[in-house]
Amino acid sequence: MSIDFSALHAAPRLLIEAELQPLQGARFQPTGFPDLGAAVYDGPNGNRLLLVESAQSMANRMETVCWDAPNDDWVAPLKGLPLIKVIDNQGKPLTNTVQEAHRLNSAYVLEGKDQTVFDKLKAELADMDEGAVDLKKLAAVVLRYDANALLHGLFLAKKELAGGRLRLPRVVSSFIEAEDVNLAQSGGVKNDHVNPSGDTAKGFGNVPYSRSDYTAPKITAYFNIDLAQIRGFGLGIAVEQLLIALALYKIRAVLDFGLRLRTACDLDVKQLTVTRPDAWELPERNTLEAVLPGLIAAVAAENRFAEPRVTTVTWEKGKAKKPKAETESED
Repeated sequence: MSIDFSALHAAPRLLIEAELQPLQGARFQPTGFPDLGAAVYDGPNGNRLLLVESAQSMANRMETVCWDAPNDDWVAPLKGLPLIKVIDNQGKPLTNTVQEAHRLNSAYVLEGKDQTVFDKLKAELADMDEGAVDLKKLAAVVLRYDANALLHGLFLAKKELAGGRLRLPRVVSSFIEAEDVNLAQSGGVKNDHVNPSGDTAKGFGNVPYSRSDYTAPKITAYFNIDLAQIRGFGLGIAVEQLLIALALYKIRAVLDFGLRLRTACDLDVKQLTVTRPDAWELPERNTLEAVLPGLIAAVAAENRFAEPRVTTVTWEKGKAKKPKAETESED
């Protein structure tokens, strides 16, 4: 099995659309936001649109499908990719950069007493303290420790690291949107069969509630892979092909078994279309699973990954104190 990367060499974007439908019934529950609720807005043609799932949430979902939680490791096709694991004082897994929202910039990685990763980043990026940020070098360093972060973006917001100017935008992004939506109001009641008239503020008593779901004739998941940005990293063909295949695997995995967004929002794929570039066919998940180990090995052969591939940090709250002389010099 192989993937035809040739048609992507000159394309600035790879755009994919998946038409979705509720797995059962017609109603679905969208994402909600504090002080806003569901995000309903007017489209350019005056039609009512609804944000079913945000870009931030879809990024999390595309990372979740890559992680084998029971075994605390990558899923089988992705084993060998570098990442950072955080353990507690007893050596038990705490978190990792695939699951952390801020990835390499996680407080559990950079804000504890174990400064292993912070010291590595500071040493390898020291020449960026002044002047323009070298994005190629930054990308190479990020690839070494956490290849996943190159796809989902990174902001190392620490003044000790190039004055907090180290940023990589998202390469792969996604959101789900519904068109011509209609509100489907319903409700229910939390029953207390012991004391129906009890103090509801303390969790007792019967509590009626309303519920707002939606229906829509069209629900679409949009995926965007920024091929120009991948090439812009300047890390070579092997890295480019690995990042593209990894992004495609994430998309396929989410569409195959990651669309149960909420209890009342379980979706299924009706139709999948590549809108750019024309006539390019999206590989099946089993094809991607077959080629990814070889692509990972090819990048490893170029010494692009940290060895060992897993960098371990022990979490203990509070940073290690700097030597007095160094602190005074900085002041």
